[in-house]
Amino acid sequence: MRRPIRLFVLWLCLLAASLPLTRPADAREQLVIGMTQFPTTLNPMIDAMLVKSYVLGMAQRQIAIFGHDWEPVCVWCTELPTFENKRAKRFPVLDSDGKPTGREGVRTTYTIKPGAFWGDGTPITTKDVLFSWEVGRHPETGVSDLSAYQEIVDIEVEDARTFTIVRNKIDYRYNTPGDFDLLPAHLERDAFAVPRDYKNRTLYKTAPATPGLYNGPYRVSELSEGAYVVLVRNEHWEGKRPAFERIVVKTIEKTSALEANLLSGAIDYIAGEAGLTLDQALGFEKRHGDAYDVIYKPGLIYEHIEFNLDNPILAEIRVRRALLHAIDRQAISDRLFAGNQPVAHGAVNPLDWAYHKDLPKYPFDPERAKALLEEAGWTVMKDGIRHKPDGTKLSLEIMTTSGNRIRELVEQVLQNYWKQVGVEVTIRNEPARVFFGETVRKRKFPAMAMFAWLSAPEALPKTTLYSSSIPTEANNWSGQNATGYRSAEMDRLIDAIEIELDREKRRALWAQQQTLYATDLPVLPLYFRSNAYILPKWLKGLRPTGHKYSSTYWIEQWRDSSDAN
Repeated sequence: MRRPIRLFVLWLCLLAASLPLTRPADAREQLVIGMTQFPTTLNPMIDAMLVKSYVLGMAQRQIAIFGHDWEPVCVWCTELPTFENKRAKRFPVLDSDGKPTGREGVRTTYTIKPGAFWGDGTPITTKDVLFSWEVGRHPETGVSDLSAYQEIVDIEVEDARTFTIVRNKIDYRYNTPGDFDLLPAHLERDAFAVPRDYKNRTLYKTAPATPGLYNGPYRVSELSEGAYVVLVRNEHWEGKRPAFERIVVKTIEKTSALEANLLSGAIDYIAGEAGLTLDQALGFEKRHGDAYDVIYKPGLIYEHIEFNLDNPILAEIRVRRALLHAIDRQAISDRLFAGNQPVAHGAVNPLDWAYHKDLPKYPFDPERAKALLEEAGWTVMKDGIRHKPDGTKLSLEIMTTSGNRIRELVEQVLQNYWKQVGVEVTIRNEPARVFFGETVRKRKFPAMAMFAWLSAPEALPKTTLYSSSIPTEANNWSGQNATGYRSAEMDRLIDAIEIELDREKRRALWAQQQTLYATDLPVLPLYFRSNAYILPKWLKGLRPTGHKYSSTYWIEQWRDSSDAN
């Protein structure tokens, strides 16, 4: 009788050893978060992915970000520069001969807070600022937002903690460093020896558990590609001590499996930023609202379909307009989201003050869609699909992130709508890390790619719409203009908005920009998303922002309400 008991005890020990990612029922020293995607890299400059920003919100802080009130706030700076506090100063811009151009530039001075350290105890200094600028502005690095670094003409160093950013124009966002990410010079310098290979040589990719890569309340201690990221308290963080010793972010790509993992106790919390879709969350709350808190947060999340404008079919604007007229986006919102995710007519959310309501709109009108396709030369019907007289078939492909139940359902609905007007659309999806890391980043999707942009308040679309922001092999896939959209007028309007400090004048320019976007249709607007955060009753302090800086940027405010401490 003893042998079976010993075997049973041994089995329990082995089982416990094989489940390192589960939380002790009593201590809650660990918080396990479920998300649907896994980041392609943890380097803050490479590849724009929401899940990467989510993880780095706990581990890697920037100089300044936007807060819960949608206004800029310091993180590693002592105060934001303004003309009033003299940390921002205008200067006349001179030409190459030293003569005035009539334009003004701006110098903005920042001081790094005392007690700012990397996770290995190395102080954060202006050496890191200069190195980060060097990496970000190099044309072969392949950063997501090249313009954020290249538009800085100089960084003047006063001492180890104080530096001045010099720009030859006054931006309406002049008192923030924008998407300027800090890198640890003492660790990343060697990896940058060959800039074009930096994406693959960076320690964030090759040795992501290196403590000195991080400067937030947590640091990454373990990573299993495609499965999970483990974060532990950063012993060199001098801010508020976070409540949990350990955070585990688990990737569960199928949204349908997230709920089962939550109910089984395999995860504690489903991240709103990349978790259950709104319809799933509404159903979950009806069934389990007594055991969980559900927070709904509308925000600057723009679900859309990017067209590859190098595709000769989609290069024709009448085809793009026909595709939009052919679908009933309001019915999609009503039936799938109970009307809680409003139809988008452009990229700027009505929650943003810069939103312009009088845009060109494309209501559901199948007959108008058919007429536009006829005008574009798709006049011959064979087996229900349109062809040109030369036999060319009107066939397109749509792609999105596999495992996202609602996106896959929307694809099928769209496919059916388009079939009704004679457009054949095939579906081919990929895991998020492949879809974003390769297919979208390198513009490999042949026709249409469905995903969402998450932006900051009044975000200038320079990296997504500017002609010079088209990713190419020559620029090592820098920029995020994956559509390949080129418009001299759009470039002009973006430039004009950027340097206009008067808010009302800027509002008029925003109206022109949004009108042009809705007229040219480089993308197919779908809807503005609301995120659902599903929390256990004991998890408190989590506050969604509604913009691109996720809830994890305030992870040190999260707590276990049952903890007496």
